[in-house]
Amino acid sequence: MMKSFKAIFVILMLMASTPVLAENFTVKGDMASTIHYELRHQITAGDSMRKLTLSFVVPESFDSPTYKQQITNFKITFSPQAQESTTTTDARGNKTIQATWMDVPPIIDAVVSFDARTNTGLKSMQSSAPFPAASTPKHLTVYLQASEQVQTNDPAIRELSFKLTNGVKTQFDAVQRVVSWVVDHVRYVNPPQQYDALYSLQSGKGNCQNYSHLTAALLRSVGVPVRIVNGVTMNQPFNVVWEKGTLTFKMGQGRHSWVEVWYPDLGWVPYDPQNMQFFISNRFVRIEVGVDNNETKNDGLVRWAQSSGARTKPTLQETIDGKFLSDSIKVTAQRQNYGPKNLLLGPDVLAQMDVQPPALPPPPEPAPPIILPVPPAPAPPIPATPKPVPPPKELRYNVPFVFGNLEFPENVDFAFPRVTKAKGNNSFEMSRSFLVETAEFVTHSVTQYAQVVELPKPVTLHKIALALHNFGGDGHLWVDVFQDKGGEPGELLCTTQMIALEEISSKPGYRWVTFNFRDKERPVMKPGAYWIALGFSGRPVVNWFYTYGKPVGPVYGTRYKSIFAKEWSGSLNYEFNYKVVGMTVK
Repeated sequence: MMKSFKAIFVILMLMASTPVLAENFTVKGDMASTIHYELRHQITAGDSMRKLTLSFVVPESFDSPTYKQQITNFKITFSPQAQESTTTTDARGNKTIQATWMDVPPIIDAVVSFDARTNTGLKSMQSSAPFPAASTPKHLTVYLQASEQVQTNDPAIRELSFKLTNGVKTQFDAVQRVVSWVVDHVRYVNPPQQYDALYSLQSGKGNCQNYSHLTAALLRSVGVPVRIVNGVTMNQPFNVVWEKGTLTFKMGQGRHSWVEVWYPDLGWVPYDPQNMQFFISNRFVRIEVGVDNNETKNDGLVRWAQSSGARTKPTLQETIDGKFLSDSIKVTAQRQNYGPKNLLLGPDVLAQMDVQPPALPPPPEPAPPIILPVPPAPAPPIPATPKPVPPPKELRYNVPFVFGNLEFPENVDFAFPRVTKAKGNNSFEMSRSFLVETAEFVTHSVTQYAQVVELPKPVTLHKIALALHNFGGDGHLWVDVFQDKGGEPGELLCTTQMIALEEISSKPGYRWVTFNFRDKERPVMKPGAYWIALGFSGRPVVNWFYTYGKPVGPVYGTRYKSIFAKEWSGSLNYEFNYKVVGMTVK
């Protein structure tokens, strides 16, 4: 007979997360935008350069069951004009334009622009793809192979992939289990020490490249074709309405990596293993595909050759802009009581398979009841003499304490994030960077932001540091600390000393700005949840850096509200970078 399963139901049967911790959301609705995209490169040449080549990939229109993009009005200009220009298409179907200067000018400007009409449809889906697959089309076998960054054949990768998919009958369920595991077991850091799958598995850390490579490695290991996608994301936030308020999603504006999974009955289906399954939002623009991020590097690639006595190398300033010509978001979500403990969104998908239940043996004849003798009642216990309870010891706060979301790219100028790689024979290259600026403008007078801090120990607070960038203006800053009230900020408990804006560096990049408590007013905090928020006076323009996901705190631990609202009903999909410093007990 035919037996149907809501495939989301089997997301993590093998995981230990309890229903109360589940953060799986089924989403439905539509997202549609028209984005005018513009990429600007300005190359300042080094000395003694013999040759310089710039490469850009022409994005293609794309159609999948949940996400579609249509590219129009593509245009690329170089100033001064290149001396040589070629257009090639590689084995993955990527169309690349290469511009070369043999007589390298001091400054080269390149501008790529196009319009992208992006549509995300979140309706109920259906898949009947079995697992494991009977066979894979020959032209897709390359997406089952191991690579330098996707170590499909590593014993640890293979052991985990087989454990996660053991007993699974449909491909959708297999992919769900793998993606859910990655969502729960990789913590977002940028930049990581390495970008490959095995590093993420061993360290539990990574950026978007690591999420993509680890997901691809686990799925390829069990015969599911996966390709890596490179593109860009826009920093325009979007809201998803659910029964307790609003979930707001926002990404950095810049380059991003995700995956596409091949389904025999559906074709290529996009996944962003950080928090989206079976779809990507209309804030994504797809540009290049390949087996891993070592291969998908041609968009924005800079290569050059220079004389052996050269003293300087070229520098690159890159800006990515996206103007929304139109935008429509109508998405609702329903939280499920199963799934991973970290946030994961996906449409409702019905996976079907033919299951013939085995014949059940007839029930055994009931055995005659056994009558046991009633034991005698036990004698009443002799009450023990209570021991005197010693008075509680006074807590001694003499152990240094540092806690928070501590990892972020400190002092980085995001306009110049490239790293130069030597290719031998005085040849070099700079490939695209996934280091993007993720920050919120938190000193405007319309919206308030708050970040939860869950103290594991009693602490005497000495200082609180926030990862901030001062863009100018005037005024003062401070940090307010609130009591937790049912998962959102409650009563104001204490406030740090003020800092004048002119005392904070305005150099490019983010760095710790430390707010001190007065020595005689250092608050003593019991273990538990508290909320911190940046207070300000005047007209400062300050951004607070954030990290994707929730590296330290709970899913709803970053909140916002209008200054006119009473409830903190808005939840954010990221966590601000903060540091709490003080003294605790042994």
